[in-house]
Amino acid sequence: MADFHQSGSVATLHNLTDRPLEELEAELLRFSKQRPMGLLLPSLFSELETEAMPKILSEIKKVPYLNEIVIGLDRATKEQYCEALEFFQELPQHHRVLWNDGPRLRKLDAELREQGLSPSEEGKGRNVWFCLGYMLASNRSEAIALHDCDIVTYERSLLARLIYPMANPQFSYQFAKGYYPRIADGCLNGRVTRLLITPLLRSLEQVTGSSDYLRYLDGFRYPLAGEFSFRKGVIPDIRLPSDWGLEMGTLSEMYRNYSNNKLCQVDIADIYDHKHQDLSLDDKEKGLSKMSIDICKLVFRKMAVMGTVFSKEVFRSLKAAYFRNALDFVEQYKNDAVMNGLELDVHQEEQAVELFANNIIKAGKVFLSSPMERPFIPSWSRVQSAMPDIYERLLLAVEEDHKEFVDS
Repeated sequence: MADFHQSGSVATLHNLTDRPLEELEAELLRFSKQRPMGLLLPSLFSELETEAMPKILSEIKKVPYLNEIVIGLDRATKEQYCEALEFFQELPQHHRVLWNDGPRLRKLDAELREQGLSPSEEGKGRNVWFCLGYMLASNRSEAIALHDCDIVTYERSLLARLIYPMANPQFSYQFAKGYYPRIADGCLNGRVTRLLITPLLRSLEQVTGSSDYLRYLDGFRYPLAGEFSFRKGVIPDIRLPSDWGLEMGTLSEMYRNYSNNKLCQVDIADIYDHKHQDLSLDDKEKGLSKMSIDICKLVFRKMAVMGTVFSKEVFRSLKAAYFRNALDFVEQYKNDAVMNGLELDVHQEEQAVELFANNIIKAGKVFLSSPMERPFIPSWSRVQSAMPDIYERLLLAVEEDHKEFVDS
């Protein structure tokens, strides 16, 4: 059951009544005449072969209000790109698949790289960035939603609730973050949010002092959700991280670019489960270990931009404060799980806390040793300034890929 509590500095739009999906979609269809809507799906080719993606596709093709669907396809050969085109061809909505590893987009990427304008790392951030550029070029959508492609519990009501704050002409929001409970198969999930982000944000405030930015982040119920929506005008000036910090980086960019009354979070699902990452205790370059380092680096950089001075001593104090606060959260979550009849392995929880505590120090060392590191992908405004015809060329590359393989 949802509550109606408003916490933090952005509005929370709850699911108070389980409003019928048919009503929501009828409204969205009406809104679409004024605000055309699009959906962005960043996907690995391997995700097309999972149980999640066929279910997502079967739900999306029933959606009546979408004007455009853009699929960013990563790690795909020529044959796999053709398979993807066939996989998505049953969509009745106008759609395009960006073959990010194809020769046309790779050539364009190489030109951008020569000018220092290309994403520095492979991954979701790069995928989303190219898709956003394409959606600016296509100019088909005013309100855009983005969600992951590994959601095994997907229902199209998630999309309806996610895009509604951007679609309703009476709302002035520019960005909405989705949230949901991370409970599946009788287990309490969401370890990185529960055991890293929340205690880290509160520990940072203990160690470095009061911060509107930290309280802003702490007000989001699930800051690592891969589901958000935004107005098209947000895209040109946003600077996305190219690593695992995409979700937190997006929240930070919204904080920098907009007043809080233009932002909201919205309850989009009662149940949510997706592909789980390994904790990766032995390899800091994989799984939740790498994710935790990237997230910490991002928060440290943002705070430094706002004037916080970090040092080895600050990071040592932060680790100590975090460790104590995180262990307190383990106790709270254990009690919450017991009362609700859910499973929670305290040993594994504390293992995660120990890993995250060590990774705070590792992230701090990287931050202090790499002051010239460029952590963000350039904004599309900057790219267009350097290459005025970039949108036309990006649109042409995608269309030529589509025509070559669909018509062949």
